[in-house]
Amino acid sequence: MRSSAKTIHICHLFRAIFLAPVLSFSNAAISSAAVDLVAQFEKEVRPLLEESCFKCHGPEKQKGGLRLDRKADVMSGGDSGEPALVPGKSAESQLVARIKSSKSDDVMPPKGERLKPDQIAAIARWIDNGAHWPAPENPDAGTAPKPTAAPATKVITDKDRDFWSFKIPQRSQPVPAAKNAWAKQPLDFFIASALAKSGLAPEPGAAPAVLIRRLTYDLTGLPPTPEEVDTFVQSAARNPQSAIESLVDRLLASPRFGERMASMWLPLARYAEDQAHQVGKDTKFFYPHAYRYRAWVIDAFNRGIPYDQFMKLQLAADRMPGTDPSDLAALGFLGLGPKYYNRGRLDVMADEWEDRVDTVCRTMLGLTVACARCHDHKFDPISMRDYYALAGVFASTAMVNKTPDGKTMKEGTKAAEMDPAVMHIVEDAKPQDLNVFLRGNVDSKGPVVVRRFIEVLDKKDASAFSDGSGRRELAERIASSENPLTARVFVNRVWALLLGKPLVSTPSNFGHSGAMPVNPELLDDLARRFMDGGWSVKALVREIALSATYRQASSCDSGKLARDPDNHLFSRMNRRRLTFEQWRDSVLAHSGRLTESVGGQSADIDAPDNAFRTVYAFVSRLKLSEQLMRFDYPDANVHSEQRSVTTTPMQKLFMLNSPFMLKNAASFAARLQAGATDDAARITNAYRMTLAREPDDAERALAADFLRRPSSSPGMTRWDEYAQILLISNPMLYVD
Repeated sequence: MRSSAKTIHICHLFRAIFLAPVLSFSNAAISSAAVDLVAQFEKEVRPLLEESCFKCHGPEKQKGGLRLDRKADVMSGGDSGEPALVPGKSAESQLVARIKSSKSDDVMPPKGERLKPDQIAAIARWIDNGAHWPAPENPDAGTAPKPTAAPATKVITDKDRDFWSFKIPQRSQPVPAAKNAWAKQPLDFFIASALAKSGLAPEPGAAPAVLIRRLTYDLTGLPPTPEEVDTFVQSAARNPQSAIESLVDRLLASPRFGERMASMWLPLARYAEDQAHQVGKDTKFFYPHAYRYRAWVIDAFNRGIPYDQFMKLQLAADRMPGTDPSDLAALGFLGLGPKYYNRGRLDVMADEWEDRVDTVCRTMLGLTVACARCHDHKFDPISMRDYYALAGVFASTAMVNKTPDGKTMKEGTKAAEMDPAVMHIVEDAKPQDLNVFLRGNVDSKGPVVVRRFIEVLDKKDASAFSDGSGRRELAERIASSENPLTARVFVNRVWALLLGKPLVSTPSNFGHSGAMPVNPELLDDLARRFMDGGWSVKALVREIALSATYRQASSCDSGKLARDPDNHLFSRMNRRRLTFEQWRDSVLAHSGRLTESVGGQSADIDAPDNAFRTVYAFVSRLKLSEQLMRFDYPDANVHSEQRSVTTTPMQKLFMLNSPFMLKNAASFAARLQAGATDDAARITNAYRMTLAREPDDAERALAADFLRRPSSSPGMTRWDEYAQILLISNPMLYVD
């Protein structure tokens, strides 16, 4: 255990130098992932109530006077007069008590139809989240009895297609005029126009040292070296535009660019290397070579594969003529999806198909199509027929473990026994069109739906898919320049990556229940030019990085802060906390221990000696590593559109006491001591490495005073302690 005296010393210096600067923006750094309560009710709860409760407590029969198909009746209760549930308190809700009861005369539903533990947990979770129950279109109507035939499907109208995100993006003609020479890139004219209408002006450009630190983190995920900072500052003094262009081009050409972009893409693809379940030591559904997909993603971004091709390869590389064998690994996007036990059962496979529909549509289209599995979408013009048309594509697709030369392992092969060349990918199975499963119940089949694309996004006379499973045709529809969503969704993600917040605050929901863009003309213009320019990811990143909008300082006066508190207008740069990947990689870089190699197998990130970049960490669905979980890495079981940003005691305890931090602090201290002969120069070098600037007089004096005192921890020098303080300081954790 670390001594309490040492902790007090460190915390005192930490507060004196580093805590105060972050107080003004700490609230912006603490947020939580929003829960889609509508989707939770419609997907997890309503089907259970309909299947298990309504026949006794529905519109036709109300045993005990209790009706469960309308919220008002649920809250008024039955003959007892006691509400059936208490929002936010499942433990106090009679509904939960009855479905969990072990008494034969008290249980609901009857004993022969008991709910499963996971179903009970879903209802309890719904109640604890507030028992959200969306209002019906007709408030006076109850829920109709279970139909024996397919319900009338939605009819897609011209009005449906007139919604903003379902219209093909167009360039603004003419581009908004700017009254000054501030604009550097086409996008700047849109920002300048919005600011002018609000009576605001953009912030001045950030100082060169601040700008290179920002750019290097944003484009590579790593900090700049002091030598790189010096070179850029000197070049910027001579020719600012040339200096920044050269810097951005150098960073885009770095192999680290692909690693940075992969950190954005992999959580969208719910990348993982095992399953959320394991029976004993059975690893037959695990993915020991998942890293091959990760390596392909990194390489694809580095090679500059056009984004439309990037998507097509991940959906249908095996169905595209002329595909290079090395690109087959792209099929890991589908091939690394969740697998469930009892895969021979239709209801189990239906759950797997839902994952594929959900991941593909939210990642590439920004649509919550999987909400239409049990009923027509409650908000968007997406029918059950649309859902099952896409689910049929994945029902016609097999997940396989295959070598590049075509050798297929049988599915029951244990992870440790797989051929080293195996890739976890997909291939076509026997094509099949699915029935609509009424209310999502596989035992209640409606009409058969042919495999096709989502109607509201397709041509009115579009034909059904006929090439095998339909994956190639699906890929072409998604990656088409006539698709109104694809480019918008990706441009929005890249904008958020570089500017700190998206133009559409719901990055994976561009439907009616999602947010409207804060600057729709800008989003459309960027999306249209992105497509017309060949879908070049690097060109898109380059334009944003070279813009005057991106170059702004992050500080502003109180008047602007009051008028644009959330920075919706991008009247300044957003100050951002480093992601866990960026921070951990920086600690390794400053200590001199970061491994330079790109690619390779996954490593245990909880091992103190692991010096690989964080993107190469083993990602588990079964049990996410302690470090990843502690620092807000997304759950790998589902598509993750945004990161939550938390500040917790466990994070700080890790920074103070973990073997990883102690080892790297000692290495950083040794590096500082070897690089200069006196403490003053070492302090200067420490700041230049971690913060890309020199310390001011107060910081120098405080550091010198700290270093003169004896060490408060056995086995650590005072320089070790000082190095650790810098590595965990707030200025180190944030980018201006």
